[in-house]
Amino acid sequence: MTPPAAPFMAITFLYYRDLNRAETFYRDVLGLPLMIDQGFAKIFRLADDAHVGLVDEAKGMNNWQEDKCVQLCLRVEDVDAWHDWARLEGLSDLSRLFVNDTIGIRAFVFRDPEGYQIEVQSATRAGA
Repeated sequence: MTPPAAPFMAITFLYYRDLNRAETFYRDVLGLPLMIDQGFAKIFRLADDAHVGLVDEAKGMNNWQEDKCVQLCLRVEDVDAWHDWARLEGLSDLSRLFVNDTIGIRAFVFRDPEGYQIEVQSATRAGA
């Protein structure tokens, strides 16, 4: 049996101790638009129908974890311009630009206010 109609929106939820600080970072630093405000959860648009939800861990379905096992990845056209911007913003744990020829990307990483790693990448070849 196949599931009903395909989803029209994807949301990845991340859990925070300080939701206001996380919301400020995603809205004011990354410049993402807030699409849905559920009070204890703030849902930001990443691209098309992809979203990230920031959740107050005291009210959400899961708890905040010190060790982060989730990485948020943003695919962009110009990773060099994004890296220049990230450097000027002084983002936490900003890496150098690196190339991974195996998967065909040029990328860098940094951390959000509570330690989630964000990778920004561009493809180095068609189909990557």
